[in-house]
Amino acid sequence: MLFLDWDWETVIKLCLALLFGLFIGIDRQLKQKPLGIKTSMVICIASCLVTIVSIEAFAKFAGPDHPNMDPMRLAAQVVSGIGFLGAGAILRRSNEGISGLTSAAMIWAASGIGIAIGTGFYVEAALTVILLIISVNFVPYLIKWIGPYKLNQRDVSIKIVMEDHGNVTELIQIIERNDEQGPGLRANPHRIRRLKIKDLEEGRQRIDMVITASEREYATAIYHFLRKIDHVISVEVENL
Repeated sequence: MLFLDWDWETVIKLCLALLFGLFIGIDRQLKQKPLGIKTSMVICIASCLVTIVSIEAFAKFAGPDHPNMDPMRLAAQVVSGIGFLGAGAILRRSNEGISGLTSAAMIWAASGIGIAIGTGFYVEAALTVILLIISVNFVPYLIKWIGPYKLNQRDVSIKIVMEDHGNVTELIQIIERNDEQGPGLRANPHRIRRLKIKDLEEGRQRIDMVITASEREYATAIYHFLRKIDHVISVEVENL
């Protein structure tokens, strides 16, 4: 008889929150991102629960004694508080690259979906999940194939060690395709965004740089291209 006394609408809301959180978690898990299945489900369910409590508390306790009671005050606190959890998913790597921004945004989105379900906006929540999946999985590939060149670029970290009689200026010119060396690679021009030069032992030099490269250009192609440049001793290439 206990189950008959349940508010089945609340049960449905929490189950939908679990399901939609699962969809977001699966998407992140398949890409091995910081936001996983368990985390996204917990965020979505908890946000839904807090919203339900906020609405039900207003219906139960609002009255002449509580004229200023706001039914969405708790939900508003969820939106702001979940930002601290999202910040934990943002990682700053040793190469000055930053990752996890999309996962942090998905954490915030999962809380919003939970709030939407808690307030009874089922269709809107479902549509949001669909649009989120499309936006992080299909739209980037569409832009990659039909978008302008500047939208098809990525940052690449490069570390090069040169011999003592190597010319750094010539190296930069070759990388940016301003030199006649490196035939066949002018279709994918590079632009140096950051540059750092450090003296090593025996007159050698280490050049650390971040360049923009085409999404269609493999990191291995960049590596082999740099290895063929005169006076280059070693090369390290990493996608950011």
